[in-house]
Amino acid sequence: MSVRRKPHKASPVLPTILIYSSFYSQGEGLLQSSRFNKGTAFSEEERTTFKLHGLLPPNRQSLDEQVKRAYQQYSSRQDDLAKNTFLASMKAQNEVLYYRLLQTHLKEMFSVIYTPTEGDAIQNYSRLFRKPEGCFLNIKDQNMIEKSLANFGNEEDIDYIVVSDGEEILGIGDQGVGAILISVAKLVITTLCAGIHPARQLPVVLDCGTNNDELLNDELYLGLRQHRARGKEYDDFVERFVKSARNRFPKAYIHFEDFGLHNARRILDKFQSQIPCFNDDIQGTGCVTLAAMMAALHVSQVKMEDVRVVIFGSGTAGTGIADQIADTIATETGKPKSEASKQIWCIDKSGLLLKSQGTDLTPAQIPFAREDGDWQGGQHYDLLSVIQQAKPHVLIGTSTKPKAFTEEIIREMARHVDRPIVFPLSNPTRLHEAQPQDLYEWTDGKALVATGSPFPPVKYGGVEYDIGIGLGAVLSRSSLLSKKMLVAAVEALKAQSPALQDPSKPLLPDVEDVREISVDIAAGVIKCAVAEGLAQQEDIPSGDFELKAWIRERMWEAVYQPLVKP
Repeated sequence: MSVRRKPHKASPVLPTILIYSSFYSQGEGLLQSSRFNKGTAFSEEERTTFKLHGLLPPNRQSLDEQVKRAYQQYSSRQDDLAKNTFLASMKAQNEVLYYRLLQTHLKEMFSVIYTPTEGDAIQNYSRLFRKPEGCFLNIKDQNMIEKSLANFGNEEDIDYIVVSDGEEILGIGDQGVGAILISVAKLVITTLCAGIHPARQLPVVLDCGTNNDELLNDELYLGLRQHRARGKEYDDFVERFVKSARNRFPKAYIHFEDFGLHNARRILDKFQSQIPCFNDDIQGTGCVTLAAMMAALHVSQVKMEDVRVVIFGSGTAGTGIADQIADTIATETGKPKSEASKQIWCIDKSGLLLKSQGTDLTPAQIPFAREDGDWQGGQHYDLLSVIQQAKPHVLIGTSTKPKAFTEEIIREMARHVDRPIVFPLSNPTRLHEAQPQDLYEWTDGKALVATGSPFPPVKYGGVEYDIGIGLGAVLSRSSLLSKKMLVAAVEALKAQSPALQDPSKPLLPDVEDVREISVDIAAGVIKCAVAEGLAQQEDIPSGDFELKAWIRERMWEAVYQPLVKP
């Protein structure tokens, strides 16, 4: 490694960075390093030590002054995609300034760095490409996986890996190699919201080809020009990556992101009992949705044993949410999970999931398929029909079918329950099943609403609160991520719901509070990991106050650290 840091007993956020490499010892080299570049903020001593005189304007500025200038530049961009591109360029030049700018304006910029704008950036990845970021692995060069990962450090250097194969990206489908940007974006959010050090993260794309003909026919496309590999070749590729990643970075937590419907669940099922791993679409969406639902049930005074839930869209996210809800009902009521699942009605493209659909059902859908005889001759009911018969307290949308929650459907739901709980979660915003304002109007203001993306004035819905789970797993060095650890995360998030104190408030906390919410979630996860004997980190504090202080000490902040030569 060309850069070393002084040891620090309390925190990986270190006060001094020692520059060993002769490349970084020269001014131009240092200015080209996004990780160490400070631009006009280099001190006079640093300018002398690293031969920066003549390479920078003489007036030294503070980080806050740089943020003001950067925000003016950001605001001058004509649209959100241009703003996204500007931020990506800044990240490639000065990492600390990039994160400080985002932290200062997180509520405003969240939808630009993630959904919906990041989806546009991913769709245009090959056309907007300037500088590679992350690790690119392709199925034709599987013998290069270990060597490729070795480019990113030694076994102690990486804590958190986000990997995607690009098949189901943010509601926009197969994006091939452009999926590297969803891995990058998820890690940016992890740094902003949970304080995971950006230098200790690794974004990865598994390029297996793409079934997106528009990409395959684009002469500028940068990924493999073939249709998606399936079967044994694909499975061998994923397994080889996981094993290689664990060999190279044995303490790293692996986060699977936006895998396809037929792969996401079985990959998680295969590896979750072997390594600390997490699937955001299955577990993360489920945890956040469940926390919001439990807060809404508290407001509407509906018990978990009585709740009726309709999920519209039974892909990876929908079945993941259903699974989390069924687990919670079973845990809280003592019912078998098979009985708890009967309180959930799942609808997919062909209608209500029924047992007669047999092999057309995915493994994740099978537990929620209902007996045909319960539905008047086994008809495949549409959403309105299911609402009429099930009379749900909760309606969740993960269908990517815009405006599917019509006025007729919502008013029918409101006929049967006092406070309809409606979560249109599909991303991006143009694919939402309903607009929050319409939901309030159709229910005379009685609906309890959370969305899958920021929506004025309902901006609390799209925040990535599940990042605290990863923070807890990383800091505890948990050997696995257990169901009880996920339950602890849900309980911690639910406890912070503003609606618990005031029913007129949002179901989930505001984005501006997300770092402190991450501390609470991480504390719950860590305590559970310790109780289950899964935590491998030594000297974890046992008291709540001490534990949260310990967590905060280990969260990275976007501030410039002094640079010195040894």
